[in-house]
Amino acid sequence: MVLSDFTSKKFKFWSFISMVLLVFVHGYNLDVRYMQPWTIPGQNMSLTAFTEYFLANGIFRFRIPMLFIISGFLFALHDQKPYKQRTNKRLRTLLLPYLIWSAVGIIFTYALELFPFGKDMVANSNIVKIDDTRLLLHDYHWYELLFKWIFMPVPYQLWFIRVLLIYNIAYPAIRWCVTNRVACWVFFSIAFLMWLGTMGFGLFEGEGLLFFSLGIWIQKTDFVIDTPGRGFRPLWWGIAFVLLAALKTFLAFNGEPYFGNAIYPILIILHKLVILSGLIACWYGLDGIVNWFMHRLWFVWVSSFAFMIYAMHAPVVAFLINPVLTILDPLPGTHLLAFILLPITIILIAIGTGAFLRKVSPGVYGVLTGGRGM
Repeated sequence: MVLSDFTSKKFKFWSFISMVLLVFVHGYNLDVRYMQPWTIPGQNMSLTAFTEYFLANGIFRFRIPMLFIISGFLFALHDQKPYKQRTNKRLRTLLLPYLIWSAVGIIFTYALELFPFGKDMVANSNIVKIDDTRLLLHDYHWYELLFKWIFMPVPYQLWFIRVLLIYNIAYPAIRWCVTNRVACWVFFSIAFLMWLGTMGFGLFEGEGLLFFSLGIWIQKTDFVIDTPGRGFRPLWWGIAFVLLAALKTFLAFNGEPYFGNAIYPILIILHKLVILSGLIACWYGLDGIVNWFMHRLWFVWVSSFAFMIYAMHAPVVAFLINPVLTILDPLPGTHLLAFILLPITIILIAIGTGAFLRKVSPGVYGVLTGGRGM
């Protein structure tokens, strides 16, 4: 399958929007901060708390599967290039930025811990916590810092790059699995169960494998992605998307007394249905919005800094949640206000930093972004 001009624009639009939504998801600030599909908010339901959970752990959660589908499709689009050449390029455009930004995250956090206020921010965020007594990078041994740099970055969003690089290297095997008639059914069955169970095997985790492989399969078949076929009408999928996200949110606040521990698999199943319905509804149902924005020069310019938004927002957003909540505390709807204002501020700073670097030192900017947005 070739890529139409409008589909190319849709890929760029949704890649940027996914990065923006990622900042809001990581800006989630209800009482239980470690957000998973099965997370119980840990506080009573209110309009503002419901809205934040509904968005952060519902409506916005299709973004990572969308990015994996796009990545798989685009990688499969260039099969005419030698595997070694493509792999070497990915080491430059994925591995090098990964290691640089991981190092930046460690240096920034380590420096922040030198100040009492910064030390409190890091400790309260639990981002680098090892156990109940070691809450700071200053508590790490050298080999633990090395492990953190390579495998578990302080900028925790970098896991996507690490996983994507692994899938790019394993691409020939994945492509064979999804294009071989017999192997395809077995492979996708396993990948689907991994995704449904939110699990993985070694370096292969469930969230990305299914959708990266799906992107490859779409590119290698006659599957129509430009217009919705029968069964993919966006209106009904959009209604399901919103209602399922609302139901999941309501049960997250109120379901435990009724369902006990069974609430957790219920939330997981609803979460997966929200993702699937969101992918279909947004991809096929928002073409008018995509077209409008992609014909605005200011939006095209802003979207070129998607990687800077991705790379810069964490762990800063996690460190600032508590201070921002404290500052906004006298105002009504403090948590929802912080959920909106903090990500927007960080996004604007990332765009400004990217624009400055690209103008002053395009070479450095190119290395930091893997050549994206040049």
